[in-house]
Amino acid sequence: MVGSGFGNIFKIPELKRRILYTLALLFVYRIGVHVPTPGIDTVALASFFAKMEGTIFGIFNMFSGGALEQLSVFALGIMPYISASIILQLLTVVIPHLERLKNEGEQGRKKITQYTRYGTVVLSIIQGFGISVGLESMTSPGGAPIVLVPGWGFRLMTVLTLTAGTAFIMWLGEQITERGIGNGISLIIFAGIVARMPTAIMNTFRLISTGEMNIFALVILTLLMVLVVGFIIFVEQGQRRIPVQYAKRVVGRRMYGGQSTHLPLKINTSGVIPPIFASSIIMFPATIASFITIPWMKSIADAMRPGNPFYELLYVGFIFFFCYFYTAVTFNPVDVADNMKKNGGYIPGIRPGKRTADYIDRVLTRITLGGAIYVSAVCVLPSILITRFNVPFYFGGTALLIVVGVAIDTVAQMESHMLTRHYEGFLKKGGIRGRR
Repeated sequence: MVGSGFGNIFKIPELKRRILYTLALLFVYRIGVHVPTPGIDTVALASFFAKMEGTIFGIFNMFSGGALEQLSVFALGIMPYISASIILQLLTVVIPHLERLKNEGEQGRKKITQYTRYGTVVLSIIQGFGISVGLESMTSPGGAPIVLVPGWGFRLMTVLTLTAGTAFIMWLGEQITERGIGNGISLIIFAGIVARMPTAIMNTFRLISTGEMNIFALVILTLLMVLVVGFIIFVEQGQRRIPVQYAKRVVGRRMYGGQSTHLPLKINTSGVIPPIFASSIIMFPATIASFITIPWMKSIADAMRPGNPFYELLYVGFIFFFCYFYTAVTFNPVDVADNMKKNGGYIPGIRPGKRTADYIDRVLTRITLGGAIYVSAVCVLPSILITRFNVPFYFGGTALLIVVGVAIDTVAQMESHMLTRHYEGFLKKGGIRGRR
């Protein structure tokens, strides 16, 4: 039973301690979101961000948990770390040294993690300096300057504050991963997104009280939200399992192999990376146009705002491209086929080696198409709900994929802790597994 499964959490001292530790560090993170950077007029900044809806600032603000619109010490959020991680993953394909480190196991992984930290600090310094210079030229819609005392003193203070904030968030994430429960970086993003839910709920009830939304529409919307979340869980746990048979071999007096297993391929192999990249690229013109008073730039920016048909088509096209591109970068069928061959494994009916690699690649290409369609549908959903049905809050998109994905991974880790200690999991028959 689910209820008894949750009750078992508090019967395992280690799991209980990990959960409390994670919650404590997330609480520290949420406090830091509200600590402002020195030298900023917060009222003027809030007015400016209200005008910046639909630009790349909106994406960064979502990942920072609302810290960017307040320009708190955590304003850069964890985005520099994510960007550095993605850059390192892409570079492992073209730089032989990084590829060797990737294949060296634990020691190589630690070295790549160290490079990622250095890259995070460098990106934070660059972004912090760019933000400080940009803020000096910005004013609120009423004409009030955002920076109280511009100059190099403000710039250096802002770069130091924002870089230190990002480094601290990175440390929090690593501590959660090591001593808490779940992936720390993902949980920090999760906490930032979920923290905005109470405001959305309050706005909805305010619209109901004023008569702008009726109860029937709220019921239909709630049912739709439940169905969408259920659909995302269904797809995220979906797998295409390729059967693998291992040949019997005799080593000394013992016989090894002979068992049957499978190679699980996720439907959404690329995760949330494609919509993040796609939205960042498309919203860049809208961001540039907000600072430039050129008519044709304004026209392009207006055509590339969420809700516009041209924007949605371009958005879906980029999602498809990055789904295939990122899957090709992170999953190499040739390496999988070679490792399978070295260990005496083969796919029934498929010759080991190149034929196996081609078969895996063909299957992966087909399921990536389904994954791209699924990600596109979820990411386009918010625009449809807001523009066509006047939904008063943002539901769907990258934020929902992150929230559901992180929740599934965290619950799966808690489940494994309980099952290894012979406690009943959250689900009746042992829990969260990939579906065929």
